[in-house]
Amino acid sequence: MNTTLPAAILSIEGDIAILAINHPPVNALSQVVRESLVKGMTQAQANPAVRAIVLICEGRTFLAGADITEFGKPPQSPSLFEAQDAIELGNKPVIAAIHGTSLGGGFEVALCCHYRVAVPSAKCGLPEVHLGLLPGAGGTQRLPRIVGAAKALDMITGGLHVKAAECLAMGLLDELVPEGQLREGALAFARKVIDEKRPLRKVRDLDGKMLGARAHPELFVEFRKANARKFRGFLAPEYNIRCIEAAVNLPFTEGMQTERKLFLELVSGPQSIAQRYAFFAERQAAKIPDLPTDTPVVKVAKVGIIGAGTMGGGIAMNFANVGIPVVLIETAQDALDRGLAVVRRNYENTVKRGRLSKDAMENRLALLTGSLNMQSLSDCDLVIEAVFEDMAVKKTIFAQLDAIAKPGAVLATNTSALDVNEIASAVKRPEAVVGMHFFSPANVMKLLEVVRGAKTSNTALATAMDIGKKIGKVAVMSGVCPGFIGNRILRARGLQAQAMLMEGCMPWDIDRVLYEFGMPMGPFAMSDLAGLDLGWSAATSQSSTIREVLCEKGRRGQKTGAGYYDYDEARNAHPSEVTQGIITEFMQRSGQVRRDISDTEILERCLFAMVNEACKILDEGIAIRASDIDVVWINGYGWPVYRGGPMHYADSIGRRVIADKLKAYGTLMGADFHISPSLEKS
Repeated sequence: MNTTLPAAILSIEGDIAILAINHPPVNALSQVVRESLVKGMTQAQANPAVRAIVLICEGRTFLAGADITEFGKPPQSPSLFEAQDAIELGNKPVIAAIHGTSLGGGFEVALCCHYRVAVPSAKCGLPEVHLGLLPGAGGTQRLPRIVGAAKALDMITGGLHVKAAECLAMGLLDELVPEGQLREGALAFARKVIDEKRPLRKVRDLDGKMLGARAHPELFVEFRKANARKFRGFLAPEYNIRCIEAAVNLPFTEGMQTERKLFLELVSGPQSIAQRYAFFAERQAAKIPDLPTDTPVVKVAKVGIIGAGTMGGGIAMNFANVGIPVVLIETAQDALDRGLAVVRRNYENTVKRGRLSKDAMENRLALLTGSLNMQSLSDCDLVIEAVFEDMAVKKTIFAQLDAIAKPGAVLATNTSALDVNEIASAVKRPEAVVGMHFFSPANVMKLLEVVRGAKTSNTALATAMDIGKKIGKVAVMSGVCPGFIGNRILRARGLQAQAMLMEGCMPWDIDRVLYEFGMPMGPFAMSDLAGLDLGWSAATSQSSTIREVLCEKGRRGQKTGAGYYDYDEARNAHPSEVTQGIITEFMQRSGQVRRDISDTEILERCLFAMVNEACKILDEGIAIRASDIDVVWINGYGWPVYRGGPMHYADSIGRRVIADKLKAYGTLMGADFHISPSLEKS
């Protein structure tokens, strides 16, 4: 007997009912799925011939999480809680049959089932923290009752996706069934439950794993302390911790009340709104309106990288990590050996941290080949130039590459600021040239700015965007301008920071304000980390800027133990009397009188200048949407995701307010500063 429901089919095989949810693309827990769950479970429970129920899903995955497009809208019946009750409170055992991913609300539904089986490739988890939320359907109360409070803290505050084998070891799964045989395996397990007369095991009633944490409440204090830096500025991790504390110390019903109260606070708060915005913005960035969806892409089977320095080696690791062979080109053997050695050390460090097996490391290293001969690039499908920022050098390389690369190859430059159109002018096939700006360290940072030149073909653009996704990057398209999206906005902030030095503000004051806002570090700490001598030449230095004087004094950043800051042996930064003296001398020379600058002014001049530059980037069509700018700054520069990026932040304040503030600061913003036309009209 088969019964068709709004998003499911209920079938009976002997004395076992199978409720098969089918709501493409990912079986999200929208109203129609919740209705099918309630109706299907109710019918199966009422059928006297049914002794057990299997909950399974069609398509590529088990139930996905809540349909977040429903957030903020009037609730539609039945609620997720009603669907869970229809499963958990029935009088017949329900077995969840999991494939793909069981995440968020989908996993919370699985936890209401009395038993769970999965194929080995499945993953489970509660990743709501990444949206500024907590699991709002009992996840914080049920999970610790199975795995214990300590493991639940790690899983929930980390938003971890846990592999099936580990889930089995933790007790989250009762059995693994063969890949591709989920239905048969689940039915066989259901038969065992019936034949062995296994009890209706309700997770909500389990208490054994709570006893240890109840006896050692310091677990939560220590967890907060150990993760203070990681959780800095975020509300959701703390709220999740409080919910798990409630699971340990309160009866289930009271713990659920705590979870609901804190969930509602988060879901309506600015942090979750910003994080959900960022979630959608990242997906939107992959869509380029004038790039046809059927644009052919080059199949990248081999990659060439010119330059085996820190950047080139890091880029190479991205491709080796996904199984794509790479040839690294250098001009000297010692430079090539040094670059490959750095890559090996990076992998070895990952092995030491337990994130990679030694065999996997060797497999990846085997995909990397070094060469001193540009002819080794002749069979590459994608070649990425990653040498230092010198236009003449880059054009020379591209001219050589033009004569070597095979027809149809995509030729990319990793330039962070130079004119991609001028670089493309060095080849006879400018349509093949595209910018692929990786961020340092390239094997870690998620952002990839894909720069579309005036003659870049759709295929070259689509290939760069596509391969970016395959190597785990968040690819965002930019037009051509100095600094593209990210560095152009960074420069606008830097100009204000430098200007405030000449008004009597110290580097550590500016850095502190931006750090407290949520940035990983301020501009001067960042300069010290990168090295003040990047782009500086002792031969041409004329003591004309604070930075030049610092470099001339050997204060070139963390690597020399001093830059804007003084550093101790552990590289901890301390305010520097030397730097303060240099700034004071520059002010005296220029006739500047020191004035008190408030934290509010520091923040507004830095951030509002960034917003203004971002608006200009939109005005000029360099970025195709405001949210792309936010994606760049969240993924490439550490803008706190709970503030949603510079443009989301501007909208939360009001663009009119920002324009008026910039006008009020007037000449302090600089002689060359002018307000974006669109910002001024807002």
